[in-house]
Amino acid sequence: MKKLFIIVILCFVLIISGCATGKTGSTDKKTHTIGIIQLVEHVALDSAREGFIDALKDNGYVDGQNITVDFQNAQGDQSNLSTISDQFVSNKVDLVLAIATPAVQAIAGKTTEIPILGTAVTDYVVAKLVDSNEAPGGNVSGTTDMNPVKEQIDLLVKLVPDAKTVGVLYNSSEDNSILQAKLAKEAIEALGLTYVEVTVTNTNEVQQVTQSIVEKCDAIYIPTDNTIASSMPVVHGVTSQSKTPVICGEAGMVRSGGLATLGINYYDLGYQTGLMAIKILKGEAEPATMPIESASGFDFAINGKVAEEIGIEIPEELKEYVFYE
Repeated sequence: MKKLFIIVILCFVLIISGCATGKTGSTDKKTHTIGIIQLVEHVALDSAREGFIDALKDNGYVDGQNITVDFQNAQGDQSNLSTISDQFVSNKVDLVLAIATPAVQAIAGKTTEIPILGTAVTDYVVAKLVDSNEAPGGNVSGTTDMNPVKEQIDLLVKLVPDAKTVGVLYNSSEDNSILQAKLAKEAIEALGLTYVEVTVTNTNEVQQVTQSIVEKCDAIYIPTDNTIASSMPVVHGVTSQSKTPVICGEAGMVRSGGLATLGINYYDLGYQTGLMAIKILKGEAEPATMPIESASGFDFAINGKVAEEIGIEIPEELKEYVFYE
């Protein structure tokens, strides 16, 4: 009888222990839902998204296993950004990655509760997304793609030493582009060159506006503008005929028909943003106290095919950065 009593007690303890273990295991296996809202698809933004997802995967957060990634592309349409944002809020996702300034602005306007990380955003303060870069203060933080604009203009002069007039082409409704155009104007005029600009509001205007600007300048500078980036083949179609050099804000635009850049690696920037996301998912940090992070370095990229096409000779010290595709 005594033995039977002991056996019953042991079984009871094992059952209670098993239940506790099962309960703990279910907590560890919680599936997080991450919404990704991207303004438009082009090389830079796609690379940022890929870097973000790889950072999560490398640290044990795998889509379809312990996280669910809901990727939505707004196709450059403001109404789509609003609809996607409403969807994420309704679905109560655990975190949102917003790629490009308008995407962050759209989702930030819909929720103050869901943690939001932005990437491919030039200036969070100018875009009215945070109180300051050091202390965001709300539910938004992320990484900035602020370019070395002055150094990019210096590169333009090195590659096109005879240039007297530099044209700047951008979308006048993108806050990030307006800021970079202002910085470019300062850098261009500081070198004693003439600054001219033309702007677009959508991709349908790109060809006509590019045809207009090539008649007014010796070289073109294009910042990290999402509208122009998604239309670089159109820009290249015009500038290859006029033999106008185009210095771009980032390497993806160069690969799509620009001449050169000294710019950010967007994959690395997205990866950096992914590491920030992991801290939020683990409960180790909140956007309000996470400073905006910057890229750690910049890379040269020179399109050798375009250089030959428009008759640009690459200086010896830059030849190691030439690629052919």
